[in-house]
Amino acid sequence: MGGAMDVLKWLWYHRNYIIIVVVPIALLPLPLYFGSPEAKCGYAICLMALFWCTECLPLAVTALLPIVLFPMMGIMKAADVSIEYLKDSNMLFIGGLLVAIAVEFWNLHKRIALLVLLLVGVRPSLLMMGFMMVSALLSMWISNTATTAMMLPIAQAVLEQLKETELQAEVRDLQASAEDNQGFELEVTQTQEEPAEEKKQDMKDQLEDDHYESIENLRELKSKELDAKYQHLIKGMSLSVCYSASIGGTATLTGTTPNLILKGQVDKIFPGNGDVINFASWFGFAFPNMLLMLVISWFWLQILYLGFNLKKSFGCGGRSDRDREAYAVMRAEYRKLGSMSFAEAAVLIIFILLVLLWFTREPGFIPGWATVLFNQNGPFVSDGTVAIFMSMLFFVVPSRLPSCGSYGYTDEGKRVNAPPTLLNWEVVHERMPWNIVLLLGGGFALASASEVSGLSRWLGGQLTPLAEVPPYAISIILSLLVATFTECSSNTATTTLFLPILASMAVSIRIHPLYVMLPCTIAASLAFMLPVATPPNAIAFSFGNLKVIEMVKAGFMLNIIGILCINLGVNTWGYAMFDMGNFPVWAEPRP
Repeated sequence: MGGAMDVLKWLWYHRNYIIIVVVPIALLPLPLYFGSPEAKCGYAICLMALFWCTECLPLAVTALLPIVLFPMMGIMKAADVSIEYLKDSNMLFIGGLLVAIAVEFWNLHKRIALLVLLLVGVRPSLLMMGFMMVSALLSMWISNTATTAMMLPIAQAVLEQLKETELQAEVRDLQASAEDNQGFELEVTQTQEEPAEEKKQDMKDQLEDDHYESIENLRELKSKELDAKYQHLIKGMSLSVCYSASIGGTATLTGTTPNLILKGQVDKIFPGNGDVINFASWFGFAFPNMLLMLVISWFWLQILYLGFNLKKSFGCGGRSDRDREAYAVMRAEYRKLGSMSFAEAAVLIIFILLVLLWFTREPGFIPGWATVLFNQNGPFVSDGTVAIFMSMLFFVVPSRLPSCGSYGYTDEGKRVNAPPTLLNWEVVHERMPWNIVLLLGGGFALASASEVSGLSRWLGGQLTPLAEVPPYAISIILSLLVATFTECSSNTATTTLFLPILASMAVSIRIHPLYVMLPCTIAASLAFMLPVATPPNAIAFSFGNLKVIEMVKAGFMLNIIGILCINLGVNTWGYAMFDMGNFPVWAEPRP
């Protein structure tokens, strides 16, 4: 028995090496027996899917396999495959990340977070709402992981202060009550008899000793009760932060990687789509959906961890001493940041300008500035162009105003050095997730090979029986499938694998491609049930001392809420925005 267990342990510890060797050999009959370009491309996709799911190789290394496999199988030339790794969507991703790096580097996100929390208040239910609002707002522009890692320590500090303040208030109440009782006992004793001075003092000392012992016992009891109460509250607050960070990332095109994968895949598979997915159109659909998910998620977590009492949550009475002391903690944290520096102000201005340029480039209802100035003869300027241009300013604008001196020296004779710029390449190199750029490129290479080899058309033909199923049912079923798959696989790998197949299916059954691609893309970000599903989940799991079953219980309902919200959006305002009732001309199969 022991020998068998040792073998199993050895196999488990060496599983990555075994998968890397066994899986390619096991799949070889597919290209060898059928020999068609479709079968060869299918072999590459199956191999990459299994490598991505098991993570036997780093995700980015697996994403490089098309550069090796497709030329050797005669599907695409090496030069054509390599071009897919630096498309316009990658440039948009890099530009968006440069903005996020600048915001984090100058701590602007913490200033924004504390300012919003000071406006919201410190009652636990409102505090949870405030943390969810701030986390969602920040994760629209910076990484979900960075948002969660920053917000959770702030949440813990505020809750610790709330607990300490409540404990002190309870002890004060107990002391006041005990002193009243002690005075009453002394008064009764004195009316019954008039003892000698020594006896009276002994009785007083005995009562005081009993009083202090009683107070300490009650304090210890109350402390245990409050520890249990606030441990439960920290769990709820930790989940609210990580969930809202994932939800907030769905609101903008650059908020999370699957959104950019959708844009890249749509532009690759349907090149004549007329820029149907851009920053403004995505925001117009996804932002209301994000708000809806956020509000319903708050209701669910409120019921689960705080109970639901509208009067207690939104009561209009004055703030108690406990509220004031907890509020003082956040105000002290905010004051530690000092006044806004020139660098913070410069980063904020560049960020606001970037967002305004994104929104007005091609708003849809009127010609945008890019159409008027540059795009009259074709789509020359894209969201990626704007992102790279504005992010380059971080390497040009100084981080402080130049010092006033003459010929390089101050009046005191000290040398004047030029101020550093807002960002330097060392900081960018350290913080930029270059692996995601390769992951995006690998996905685009797969989509291109599927098209060239004919695999897309073959898959579309196999899925034609789905034409008998109502489109809304197809959308819900596929969203559930993707949401389940993404719990045990990265959302980037999930969308990369599913979107080309969904595009082929939509064309074959003649429904608008975005009707299935859009909800499935957002569903890939709904990984709420397992600690290993996303880095924010793992951080919250550790920080809140959660059990897996607690995360599953909260996350399962949020998955259902998210899928229903997405499909509601697709069948209402999204249906009108993207004209999903009609099969678009740009999705017609090319001859």
